[in-house]
Amino acid sequence: MADETAVLERARTAYRSGDWEAAREAFEGACRTAEATGADLRALASCEWWLGRQDACLQHLESAFRMLSDEGEAMGAAETALVIALVRLTRAEMTVGTAWVRRARRILADLPDGRGHAYEVSLSASMDLDGTGILWPAESVSRMQELAAVLRLPEVSALSSVVSGMHAIRGGRTSEGFALLDEAMLCVVSDDVMPEWAGDVMCTTIHVCHELADFRRMADWTRATEEWCASRGADVVYAGVCRVHRLELQSASGEWDAAEAALQRACDDLSSDHPWVAGEGWAQVGEIRRLRGDAAGARDAYGRARSAGVDPVPGEALLVLAEGDAERAEAMIAASLVRRDRMGRARLLRPGVEIALATGRLEEAQRRLEELQEDAQDFGSDGFRAWAAHATGMILVHAGDADGAISRLHAALDLFRRLRQPWEQANVLSWLASAHDLRGEIALAARLREDAGVIFERLGAPPVVVRQMSSPSDDGPLTAREKQIVELVAEGKANRQIAEELFISEKTVSRHLANVYVKLDVGSRTAAAAWWHEHAGRRVR
Repeated sequence: MADETAVLERARTAYRSGDWEAAREAFEGACRTAEATGADLRALASCEWWLGRQDACLQHLESAFRMLSDEGEAMGAAETALVIALVRLTRAEMTVGTAWVRRARRILADLPDGRGHAYEVSLSASMDLDGTGILWPAESVSRMQELAAVLRLPEVSALSSVVSGMHAIRGGRTSEGFALLDEAMLCVVSDDVMPEWAGDVMCTTIHVCHELADFRRMADWTRATEEWCASRGADVVYAGVCRVHRLELQSASGEWDAAEAALQRACDDLSSDHPWVAGEGWAQVGEIRRLRGDAAGARDAYGRARSAGVDPVPGEALLVLAEGDAERAEAMIAASLVRRDRMGRARLLRPGVEIALATGRLEEAQRRLEELQEDAQDFGSDGFRAWAAHATGMILVHAGDADGAISRLHAALDLFRRLRQPWEQANVLSWLASAHDLRGEIALAARLREDAGVIFERLGAPPVVVRQMSSPSDDGPLTAREKQIVELVAEGKANRQIAEELFISEKTVSRHLANVYVKLDVGSRTAAAAWWHEHAGRRVR
């Protein structure tokens, strides 16, 4: 008996010190004796969790739940049931995970407020387990604040900050929300939160940074999380999750060679225990391959993402657009927009503008732009601002408003430079070149394409081809803007009047007319007006 007690005490000591392997071995021996308690089984399950052995973790958690229930430790049993639910839900086992949440609720209903009640509110708020369609609802915020005030436990306060922070962010109060999430993350890295729930807080925070395109904050907290994981051993389960987030950041910064291979390995490792994270990783692999021109590889990666429960749109829709099926791309982006909430829609809106323009749906492109502009204003994200400025530039290029397009595209370029996203910079440079083409600045447009080409070549990516709206084949060689100007010339208007009517400068009018003369092989305004009356003018009467 003394030996058994000593082994159990060694196990408990090793567990408290974070020596998961030593604690696991000692607990496995001690838990076969009558000395071990439900709390010891619970600790053994936690060791398996941190060593990345999810199946063994679940087995021991369920044994711990039964033993704690037999011991009359109702709160301990409820908390264990919620950890089982957390593991099952993380593995995308929604039916089983939700059943364990309901079991925990039945136990908690007969108990005074405690830590388990906070765990249940946090988990339910993050997963919409009751099917209301609302994540992080207001009633969860007030309930968590009440529990935090009564219990005064660091982990409950941290979870309350997460629920309040996510509710604020989803309501567009981004600064307030991130301040609360930052507070929760400080509690996590200070070890004030139980490990399983600490990992959940980390994943929630980093994921919302990615969703809001807040790459700087995402990088900071990913780095802090990696340090936290490293202090708990190389095999800690969240190390793989952090690795995917780190690789997403590397991909955005153009480190494609290293990111693609490492993402594939990480996704394979996470496919069973963290399928959603693996799915996000496969979607990012698809993006790298799409941008590099590897259509077959991108389709394969997008298919793996979809199999893991992650919608690979907009990337998949942009791949279809690049292959020439604009109508199918529009159907894909429209269907995904319907399925997403407001924050999820934001990532789709800039590609949605591009696809709508390619199909001639100008009103739909404008609606999507307006929604993205509102998101950029409300959420205060540099990423959203960059997307909105770029999308505005796209629409203005297609409208023939070179001056307006150049202004907004430069704003997007500055933001993408600040965010250190080289492919995005080259993409915007390609659109800027088209805008300068509209102004007749052919040499400048060529130089911008060369600048973009240098970046594309370094990344191993094909250049972006800006798709202009197609015009009827019998409208001659002129662009839409050039035809507008020639029509006004034919009406007898001077350059100043044309500039005022089209909201462009007189210099821009002159450049357009110079291009018109070259294209039509004429030498005067009178000859250009005559061409209009002979050709384009008669078709619009």
